Amino acid sequence: MPKAPLTPRKAPRQERSRKTCDAILKAAADILAREGQTGLNTNHVARKAGVSIGSLYQYYPNKQSIVGALIHARRAALLAEMEQAAEAAEAAGLDEIVRAMVAVRLRHHFRHPRLAEALSRAEAELPADRDLRQQRTRVEAMIVAVLAEYYVDDPETVARDVLAIGDGMACAAVEAGESDAEALVARVDRAVLGYLAPIVGD
Repeated sequence: MPKAPLTPRKAPRQERSRKTCDAILKAAADILAREGQTGLNTNHVARKAGVSIGSLYQYYPNKQSIVGALIHARRAALLAEMEQAAEAAEAAGLDEIVRAMVAVRLRHHFRHPRLAEALSRAEAELPADRDLRQQRTRVEAMIVAVLAEYYVDDPETVARDVLAIGDGMACAAVEAGESDAEALVARVDRAVLGYLAPIVGD
């Protein structure tokens, strides 16, 4: 089955097990951020995490499953933050809600830009996985749902465009070596506001 390589062998249930898994994922994230995929292998991760290779294999059968777990955890955190931002901006209107959600996504990316870029490249090489695909589509679906609630025409295209504005500007900023997330958020905010203005109206 194509999903098997991304499925952990078992879920941690005790505090000690959770700490082991957290250490493994943190070590893998550090390696990816510093060395990229070429430096990532299970032995390297186990050494950096301070666990035996046997302990690592109890939970993750291979490096692909570690990468999948990392992507899943980061995306779950992003979705939770986007939901909170949308709720906080609800009273301010549609444009503020969308801008708040986009800003959260940019800040999330910029906390660890090297890791974000490495995981994006790594995900493209992973076997097809339904859970990761559903998680990824939920990011856009959240914005689509907000737009649809305000009766915006073709909310799918608008959501895709808004995310593309943020993603494109974020990629350019990372390539240019920028590290000021708030400066980027301000620029993207202006771009998104300009795009939304004729859609949202007065």
